[in-house]
Amino acid sequence: MTRRDILWRTIGIALTVGACGVAAALDALVLAMLLFPIALLGLTLAINGKRVVVALRAERLGHCHTAEAIHAVRVRRRRDPPHS
Repeated sequence: MTRRDILWRTIGIALTVGACGVAAALDALVLAMLLFPIALLGLTLAINGKRVVVALRAERLGHCHTAEAIHAVRVRRRRDPPHS
């Protein structure tokens, strides 16, 4: 796992814990409903790491180019030596 992947996973954990903590501390149902998508995004980042970011970038290009964009990132990653 690269540093960048660990960074994205850490951000995901922080988002999840922060959103759940605020919702639990304030005990407000409306606020909890607003924070729920943030908690889900954080959970997704914590599980998948930087792959979520690659997929979101690919989605911005449109559905017909999604597979090409993800493949380009993988090819670029294989060509570049890992940064440690």
